[in-house]
Amino acid sequence: MVPNVDKIPGPQASSVKPQASSSKLDKTRFRDYKGYMKTERALKIIGGSLSKPSKMPGWSIGLPAKECKTGAKLQKVPGSVCYDCYALKGCYVFKVVQDAQYRRLAAIKSPDWVEAMAHLINSKKPDVFRWHDSGDVQDLDHLQKIYKVCELTPAKRHWLPTREAWIKDHLASKPNNLVIRFSAPMVNQAAPASWPNSSEVVTEGGNCPSSKQGNQCLDCRACWDPSIKTIQYKAH
Repeated sequence: MVPNVDKIPGPQASSVKPQASSSKLDKTRFRDYKGYMKTERALKIIGGSLSKPSKMPGWSIGLPAKECKTGAKLQKVPGSVCYDCYALKGCYVFKVVQDAQYRRLAAIKSPDWVEAMAHLINSKKPDVFRWHDSGDVQDLDHLQKIYKVCELTPAKRHWLPTREAWIKDHLASKPNNLVIRFSAPMVNQAAPASWPNSSEVVTEGGNCPSSKQGNQCLDCRACWDPSIKTIQYKAH
């Protein structure tokens, strides 16, 4: 039976109060002599390094795919986009990788996580960042912190792919430099038209060029482009 992801609630969506947004970094803690956060300290705060997906032009951060709220349910459904999840095989099964992912997951609760992430993203090139090459948004507090990181990195373009339908209720406060794409849960299923941006996995066709260029993005930045409503990825 295919789960109705629109009815899977974000349990924290009604219980967590939004935190006040800030566009300025707090420059009172963990600073070098110039007043900026030290990269070494930032890496410790987020629980390790950022990840560098081989196919993509920018950086990312990986969380354990086993802890996806909706994705973990879809992993058990044949024909779903998560049934053969790439983040549950290959190098992702190594203990050192999984331990790092769980450290990053726990680190989200740190009061300094937002500032540390903003520091690391601002220090990287190019100007695009993908949220979660593995894993997904955990709760409303996590989403709000991502929003704050985007606000503190205005020169960067952010892309957040997700299977968490409850996020649609919180798009009004989304920063302009963040594109959130809701993923259709089943292969060859159309994404809900009510989402401003979305993605689909298809067995034929598709408008993502990576399948024709060695599984690489190269100069394509469509996933970060809010004017492109739906991206269709060719199923591997």
